Amino acid sequence: MVVVLVAVAVITGGLLAWVNAVTAEPIKQQASIVLAEGIKSVMCTDNLQVMEEDTIRKDIGGKESTFVVHKVGDASGRFIGAAVESSSMGFGGELKLLVGFDAAGKVLGYTVLQHAETPGLGAKADKWFQKDGKGNIIGRDLSDGKPLVVNKDGGDVDAITASTITTRAFLTAVNQAYAVYAQQDIDAASGASSKAGRSK
Repeated sequence: MVVVLVAVAVITGGLLAWVNAVTAEPIKQQASIVLAEGIKSVMCTDNLQVMEEDTIRKDIGGKESTFVVHKVGDASGRFIGAAVESSSMGFGGELKLLVGFDAAGKVLGYTVLQHAETPGLGAKADKWFQKDGKGNIIGRDLSDGKPLVVNKDGGDVDAITASTITTRAFLTAVNQAYAVYAQQDIDAASGASSKAGRSK
């Protein structure tokens, strides 16, 4: 009986390892395609090229956070902005975004890469903050040093109905994305930039 169980475990482990090896590359390729399409979406143009990609780690409130900045140029190579991967903790778990900024610091667009929010409530973040959504942040200029803040906290962004925690997490992720793009320090409480000065 022991020999049979060991044999089954070894065969099963071998099969899982083989399946993992076979599927790893296609999964990686698919993830690259999804990211490339996401960058086009948040930058609001198909006519672009990713010129540089930086992975940046920052200590925020005693916890290390990782951001990826995809610096983008037009077809001729002229810098037009960046798409930034950013995340924060929502109500159900990690909320990960890809946020596009133009060269002046305006929000061009965003897409939700990952979330664990409640269906029908926090999960509305993928539409709520878009141009035609109630909490529209598209076109907001963050270079003025004013972070995006939910109206319940004294800001001017409408919270997702019954999902203030998700809204705060979303805005924190956007504020952090801008701070990283602008190469500024991040305030642990709001995710906002805590010092001025931006370079590309």
